[in-house]
Amino acid sequence: MKLRRASLLIASTLIAALALAGCRQVATPQPRQQGQPGGQLVVFAAASLTDAFGEIGRAFEKSHPGVTVKFNFGGSQQLRTQIEQGMSADVFASADQKYMQELVAKGLVEPPRDFTANTLTVIVPKNNPAGIKSAADLANKGKLVLAALDVPIGKYSRQALEKLATLYGSDYPKQVEKRVVSQETTVRQVVAKVALGEADAGIVYVTDINSSYRDKLDTIPFPQEANVRATYPIAVVKDSKQAGLARELVNLILSPDGQKILAKYGFLPVKEGS
Repeated sequence: MKLRRASLLIASTLIAALALAGCRQVATPQPRQQGQPGGQLVVFAAASLTDAFGEIGRAFEKSHPGVTVKFNFGGSQQLRTQIEQGMSADVFASADQKYMQELVAKGLVEPPRDFTANTLTVIVPKNNPAGIKSAADLANKGKLVLAALDVPIGKYSRQALEKLATLYGSDYPKQVEKRVVSQETTVRQVVAKVALGEADAGIVYVTDINSSYRDKLDTIPFPQEANVRATYPIAVVKDSKQAGLARELVNLILSPDGQKILAKYGFLPVKEGS
């Protein structure tokens, strides 16, 4: 009788052990299937693209479940330096050709593609305390804030001022520079200074009036013959760990859907290579 009970106990123990092993086998996690999207895509983009790229990023995430698009917005000169220093990035979108071509020359990005364009405008606070009515007034009214010369919008601003000298006199650019009270590292900082009343005017991209400060700003257009057209290039970073996804995002930006979003925020279409 004791022997029979012992045998039954051993058999029960073996059955329980086998059942437990079976459960563990079923619970083993399965590897991600090839081609299943997932991971994080890091995009370095000019500050002027903040709102438009935010919407494009959300659209990309929606069509790629499991993918997160993370943006690093800033001055193109800052982003170029960060990529040179080895910061992790998958895509770079610049507000000018210079900084993109510097990365091309160093073999850090794939061949870039032009994807949009922009032009400039003068912004003033809604209450316009300095009474600035035209670009001519920048030489003799109020406090002006510009981006620094190494920032694309800063470079374009000076080009526009030089063009305006043909209308307002050769001393015009120097007179305007005398009224500059600060030089910022991104276009969004110029927008903020004017919107918060820390300056009476600034020069920014036309698209920046669509920022979160739109209700606090008015625009004064440049004379058409003095405006500057900025062309934006985009490229996949060569050491990207998500190169396939990065190329898909670039293709979305260049697609009719991506271009429609850019146009919604005031960006202009551009022919590649123009």
